[in-house]
Parts: sequence; C-alpha cells; structure tokens
Amino acid sequence: MAGRFDARQAQTSVFDALVDASRRHGRDKQILEDQERSPTTYLGLIRASFALGRKLCDITKPGERVGVLLPSSAAAVVTFFALHAFGRTPTMLNFTAGLRNLRAACELAEVKRVLTSHRFVEQAKLHDVIDTLEPLASITYLEEVRRKVNLLDKLYAALAGAFPKAFRIRTKPSDAGVILFTSGSFGAPRGVVLTQANLIANARQVAAHIELDPDWTFFNPLPVFHCFGLTGGVLLPLFSGLKAVQYPSPLHTKQIPPLIRDTQAKVLLATDTFVNQYARAAAPGDLSGLKFIVCGAEKVREETHNLIAERFGPVPVLEGYGATEASPVIAVNKPTDNRRGTVGGLLPGIETRLEKVDGIAQGGRLYVRGPNIMAGYLVPGGGLEPPAGGWHDTGDVVSVSSDGWVKILGRVKRFAKVGGEMVSLTAAEDLASAVWPNSRHAVVAVADPKKGERLILVTDKPDAETGPLLIHAQAIGAGELVVPKRIIRVVEIPVLGTGKTDYVALGRIVDAELRRGA
Repeated sequence: MAGRFDARQAQTSVFDALVDASRRHGRDKQILEDQERSPTTYLGLIRASFALGRKLCDITKPGERVGVLLPSSAAAVVTFFALHAFGRTPTMLNFTAGLRNLRAACELAEVKRVLTSHRFVEQAKLHDVIDTLEPLASITYLEEVRRKVNLLDKLYAALAGAFPKAFRIRTKPSDAGVILFTSGSFGAPRGVVLTQANLIANARQVAAHIELDPDWTFFNPLPVFHCFGLTGGVLLPLFSGLKAVQYPSPLHTKQIPPLIRDTQAKVLLATDTFVNQYARAAAPGDLSGLKFIVCGAEKVREETHNLIAERFGPVPVLEGYGATEASPVIAVNKPTDNRRGTVGGLLPGIETRLEKVDGIAQGGRLYVRGPNIMAGYLVPGGGLEPPAGGWHDTGDVVSVSSDGWVKILGRVKRFAKVGGEMVSLTAAEDLASAVWPNSRHAVVAVADPKKGERLILVTDKPDAETGPLLIHAQAIGAGELVVPKRIIRVVEIPVLGTGKTDYVALGRIVDAELRRGA
C-alpha cells in the first residue's frame, strides 16, 4: 500500500530486502512466474538462489562483476538473487545493443564471465553474440550448472532457505547492486553503477507514491537489462508482495494479451509502442482486467490513451519518467491523478533543480538528487565518475508545477536552432503524431547553410506530405518553424530493444537519403 517514504528503509542489502518481504507476506506466497506457468514462492525463490549461487561461487570471486545475458524470466530473477546471495555484482547485458556495444560493455565493466542459457541462445539466434564475447569472457550455460546440482547442494539450499540471513554473504547497502548500460538512443551506451540502496529506495519510492495491493499481479514483458524492467518489473513487485510474471520479449504482440488475461494481471509495464500494438492485437477482454498500465521510455501518444479506453474501458495509461541513473523512476502519474501530457508527479525523496537554457523560454534543464541516484558512471580502468554533489543532469528540459507534476519539453540535445530560434524536435514529432496518430514519427535536425539547421521528419506514413502539418500548425497557433519541410518515408522507424526510437540508426538513414538526393 502507498504510504510515507523513509529513505532509512533502503539501508539494507538487495537479498535481505527479499528475505524481509518473504517474512512480511509469507514465505509460501506465490511470487514469481514466467511463460512456463510454473509459479514459485518466496521460499522457492530463496532456495533456488542459494542452490545456484553455491555453484556460481566455484567459478566467480566475491565482488566480481558477472555478466547476465538472459531474457525476462524466472531464471533471470533467480540468477540475479543468486549472485546477490553470495556477494557478486550482476552486470546486465543488452543483447539487442549490437556486437560492438556489447563488447565495449564487457570491457568497460571488466566482465570475465557471462551467464546465459543454451535455450535462449538458440531461440534468439545469439550465436554471433557468443562468438563476440568468448574472447573476452568465459561463457557459462545455466543448464550445465543445474545438472551439477547434487543432493548436498539441495540440502544446503533447504537449510539456507530456513535461515537465509545466516547463510548469505553480508554486503553493504552502499555496495554495487547492479551494473546497467544506458539505452544508447543518442550515442554509445554508458555503464551505470546503482547501489543496493539505490534499487531498494526506488522500489520503496514508487510504492509510497502509488498504492499497490499485494493480491495483484504485475506483468513484465520488458527486458531485465533495462532498468524499468528490472526495478519496475522485478524488484518493486517482489519487495511489495505482488506476484511478478516475467515474459521474455515485448515483441510477441499476439501472445502477450491473452497471457495478461490468463495470469489475471492487474498491472502491465510497457512502452507506448508496445501497448499500442497489444491493444490492436488483443481480443475483447484481454486487457480489461488491468487496474492500470505504466508506460516509460517514450512519450505516450493521445491515440494510445484513447485506444485503450475505447477497447478495454477505464484502464488508465500512466506515463512515467526516469533514467537509468535514477534507478530509474523520477516521476509517474497515479491511477487517481492521471494528467495526460505530463509524466506525473515527482516521487517522494527526490530533489530537483532547473537551470535556464539559452534560447529556450520555458522551463529549464532538470537536475535531480535523491537516494535513488546512481553511485556513478564506470570509467575505463575500473574507476567511477560520481554525479557532482549528488546531482544527476538528466539533459531534459522540463517544467514542474507547484505540486510537483513534471512536463517534458524536450531534451537539450533535441532542440534545433532554425532561423535564429530554438525549436523543439519533440514538439515537431508531436505535431506529426496529432495529424497521423496511427503512424510512428521521428524528427531530426541537419545543418542548413541558410537557416543554421532544418528539420526532417522520418515517418512510416507512406503518403505523408507537409501540407497537413502546416494546416494543423496554423490551427493550433504553432509557429511555422516547427513544421519539417522535408519528409523521408520508411517502412518502419528504427527502435531499440527497450522500445525507444533509435536516433543513432535514424541519423544514418537520414544521412544516406540526403546523400542520394544531393
């Protein structure tokens, strides 16, 4: 249930937070499930973590950063807590990031061992990923580890399950809880070190902001290498007494809606893109049992709000806002106070600072500080670059209402100087979304010898023209500068594994098209 947030509650280890939750909600409560539909209790999860962790101790060292290359699944959750039970640091590897980024991530985090599964590698066709990582790290397959679990290991796990705090390796709240890598929407991903206290604090902050019922079930199709999927889809429900259903890929548009209904899920975590797809593919009633949907990583379109309401009734779509560096949630709407066009209210315990941005009249560049803000970025050589004074620079231009509700005006790097004026690329995207709500759009800026920069719209709308954009801009009183004068039509907008627009790939598409037209 929602309540007052006390940062002191985060001063424990991740594994102990799981143990404490099992004592509060009952160790025999079913708490974890995946697409195999074999529920696991708190006690079962703790025992499995000890059994696997005991074997992993033979091939890893205390404090070692261990790579985890797994989809959202019960196995991924067990692996995460198994590493924590024995004082290792899970390093979540994004298998959709591309070979170069994966190699760079392992080198930066000094990963010498990667945990994965034969089944996952085969199904996801990741043989090239394994070939890339093998020169850098030993690859350990969980199926082979499990085959080595003997009767002694099972007896050990049973005893440890009865007295978990006596058997786990003691770690500090300030120790690393996970290493994640930023999405790379605009450039190379960065390694982020979140402490155990960071992760627990963010789960507690959300639970204090939105009332959660322990009888509910969370459905999480988002990857656990993404902070939203890890904190929101795994740690928040497990620490709050709610069952967490893990699903290995958000791309399974037809399979997910009926599974949401069959698992009787009450909360769905996703992105706008995926929610829109699920709503279109779902049968009547598939999503009607949800209490609410939480969306992050990208702006929620008005069309998505309306589509859910029209097809499935009063199921609020709550837009939230976060960053990997903030564990990740900074703000989120509430089921009882859902303000469209905002990313919700600031979580308790978060301080903000707005700094003026030259050329941008409204809002300011957002800096945040709080118990959920990262220890720092990894730097080559094993060092850490902490946020100055504890303040994280989000790079976003926002406005904040008197009661703490946040509205995103755009990223600092997503403003262009057109004819001497600063123009928001996000506003230009919103313009296209208003005219063609059933399509996906992205706007980039390129150099222009006369105006400084000019806007280019990339869209999957096959017959998109500038005329309707100009008419709508005039109708809503928007300046003509926000209307892209060049349109590039594509089959689909490139996205990352998290659902975010891949602006790096988008830039390559635009460059290639401009060279062809030169």
